[in-house]
Amino acid sequence: MNTTEKVIFEQFPYWEKAIRSISAPHDAELTVFLGCGTSYNLALSLAALSNISGRPAIAAPGGEWLNRPDVFWPRWRKAHVVALSRSGETTETVAAAKASRAAGAFVTAITVEPESALARNCDRLVDASTHSQEGIVMTVSASLMLLLGMQLIGMDVPHTLVGAAEGLARQVDAALPDLITERSHFVFLGSGPLYGVALEGALKLMEMSQIITQGFHPLEYRHGPISLVDGNTAVVMLYSADQKAAETKLVAELQEKGAIVIGLGGPGDARFDLACDPALAGLCMLPALQILGERAAQARAIDTVTPRHLTKVVTLA
Repeated sequence: MNTTEKVIFEQFPYWEKAIRSISAPHDAELTVFLGCGTSYNLALSLAALSNISGRPAIAAPGGEWLNRPDVFWPRWRKAHVVALSRSGETTETVAAAKASRAAGAFVTAITVEPESALARNCDRLVDASTHSQEGIVMTVSASLMLLLGMQLIGMDVPHTLVGAAEGLARQVDAALPDLITERSHFVFLGSGPLYGVALEGALKLMEMSQIITQGFHPLEYRHGPISLVDGNTAVVMLYSADQKAAETKLVAELQEKGAIVIGLGGPGDARFDLACDPALAGLCMLPALQILGERAAQARAIDTVTPRHLTKVVTLA
């Protein structure tokens, strides 16, 4: 067991410690969730969840919000900016937080590093302790920041979710050898709040295993990308409770074209049901997606402790 695998399965006590009541978000016309890489994927999910709960929100990459905020929100000075960064040192995210505050916006930081530059340049800090051995690939910290963000927008995360997420990860892990062997093309599909989680699953597998990986909204997949599907394709379908019929039909089409399908919350060549509220499905799925990336890397004898071309913190001169 390498360190990446160890950390994935040891993350759940950190979830337990991070579950708490977090006061309601700052009153503003719009909440802007921003981050880079994994943090941006989480921002996409949080913005969707916030909109569903009745709080208008968008997601933006840190660099884009820094350089052209008016593209996203013309009255951006009346926004509540929620900046996510594991290290709290990501150049674009820290700069975006500083610029937002300078322009009069209220900034909340979500991080696992309370002594970081981001923590020093926000109006409000929301943080949690993470696994000390987490390496370059972001796993437990991603789960924790999504958990914190969900609580920030007023969602109740019960302690029972921790066991549900761990159980799902172990069930998926046990089935993986027969599902991913010799697959060289992976596709992650998710809609609504699960779109950002699907992108994060794709990012994890791509950076861990160096396999070409894609992430899409499910019903968009027919519009061009489906041309790549063949017997080398593995599809991970993150089922939404309100779109299951349409997504099930798509899965059948993909199977007919040769793909093997891992169904999280619905039908597939392997089906894994979720023991949680559908609103919490994305968080419940994250560890399973993380171990999927790790197993795909192990199948190719790739060390995820030192992934190619990656560093733990992206800082720009």
